[in-house]
Amino acid sequence: MLTVNFILADGSKRAVQIAPGRTVKEAAEDNLIPGVLALCGGTCTCGTCHVYVGDAWVERFAKPSIDEEGLLEGTAAERREGSRLSCQLPLTEDMDGITVTVPDQQQ
Repeated sequence: MLTVNFILADGSKRAVQIAPGRTVKEAAEDNLIPGVLALCGGTCTCGTCHVYVGDAWVERFAKPSIDEEGLLEGTAAERREGSRLSCQLPLTEDMDGITVTVPDQQQ
């Protein structure tokens, strides 16, 4: 198991456990993290699982696909450095302790 540290829109923090190989979206859903809607179920078609990956962790993920880039252009919350769709972020063992911030809006 590894730990994912979520910083919620209200500034509070929640640390959750998830098995390697699952996604940041699944960590949020499995642990009832508010603000990660994932209305499409994680198929990279809606953009409602937008998160901000902490600076120290951004380079550990593959670059966004063209589809993800397009959806990130239309997210409700501001696109920033580290903006990603959590359904496209598979977690590996070396990501234990990752920090992810949930934006203040998804729609």
